[in-house]
Amino acid sequence: MSLMTVKEVAAYLGVQDVRVERLERESLLVSKDKDTDGNPLFDSSDVERYKQLAERLGGI
Repeated sequence: MSLMTVKEVAAYLGVQDVRVERLERESLLVSKDKDTDGNPLFDSSDVERYKQLAERLGGI
């Protein structure tokens, strides 16, 4: 399991950081852990699956 930061997820999805934080708050993208500052960390395979699902549903 490879963990990604909010910035890395935002870059991968092509969205702003605040969008990733909102997805996490709304439980659409679930964080696996927190870093030392309390920021969410996401499993890269979950992020990839979310991107595929979002693209099938019409975009992120």
